[in-house]
Amino acid sequence: MDLDVARIEKAVQVIDPVFLNTPQYRDEQLCEALGGRAVTVKLETANPVRSFKGRGADLMLSTLAPGTPVVCASSGNFGQAVAYAGRSRGMPVEVFVPETVNPGKRERMETFGARVITAGPDGSSARKAAAAHAERHPDRVYLQDGLQAAIAEGAGTIGVELIRSAGGRGFDAVVLPVGDGALINGVARWVKEHAPGTRIVGVNAEGAPSMRNSLRAGRAVSLERTHTFADGIAVRTPLEDSVRRARALVDEIVLVADEAIAAAMELAARTLGILLEPAGAAGLAAIAEGAVPGERLATVLTGANPRPEQVQELAARLARSARNAPALREDD
Repeated sequence: MDLDVARIEKAVQVIDPVFLNTPQYRDEQLCEALGGRAVTVKLETANPVRSFKGRGADLMLSTLAPGTPVVCASSGNFGQAVAYAGRSRGMPVEVFVPETVNPGKRERMETFGARVITAGPDGSSARKAAAAHAERHPDRVYLQDGLQAAIAEGAGTIGVELIRSAGGRGFDAVVLPVGDGALINGVARWVKEHAPGTRIVGVNAEGAPSMRNSLRAGRAVSLERTHTFADGIAVRTPLEDSVRRARALVDEIVLVADEAIAAAMELAARTLGILLEPAGAAGLAAIAEGAVPGERLATVLTGANPRPEQVQELAARLARSARNAPALREDD
């Protein structure tokens, strides 16, 4: 196993504090809506890039020489994280994005100082373009989300904080959205070491089950295409290194439909007051759908950069929910 528990522990002292110790708590209204189960939510939206990815990006950049130019490919959140960390550490950043990139995410990458280059119709074409660009410019370091151990180890600091909040007892299960695998592998590495009775459950969208298929096959398996609005976890081909780690650390991958994800976005907005993008609500969706057994659960809400049309749909769902709510009496 190339993910190191000691390095995860040390990362807490290295990562920019702006990404650490994000809020985690149980909300009574949410727990009631989830059948009375004790569900701890960790808000990895409460930082400048609105996702967990700042932890791994900042830790990875801390291992490079000052001023090193870096290149990556991203559908949005990883690119934001690398751009933010690069600006803080004085490193030029180039991000290759697909044509379908969320325009809001692109704008935020540019706001953080990255040079953003459109490359092809999907994430695969963006990754190929980024790798080729780095190969042509040997002074640049190519970062691939889910590949370098430090990226997953940075995400593993979430596991440190979750287990600390549980008093070292752990949970019945920790439920995490799975795209490239950095989040689930990093968190699982710490949790399995310090609370081995805790199950690690990953969540794929039904229309993008690449990690579930890969774990079942014992190797990275490609999808011909993905069909989901959860673009943050719409991975067509997982990295072999990420699959290898997950095979050793992850207990199960479950699937959730887009409709269940949309319902979880509404639930988070209504009970927690949090606006999530679809990928960020996948773990909550799996719990709400009853896909994960257990009474003491934890999930990470990560990704608060929805597309404008997703915000409009969420607003419509909330309006319908309000219309269906019991009318207030005059003395309420």
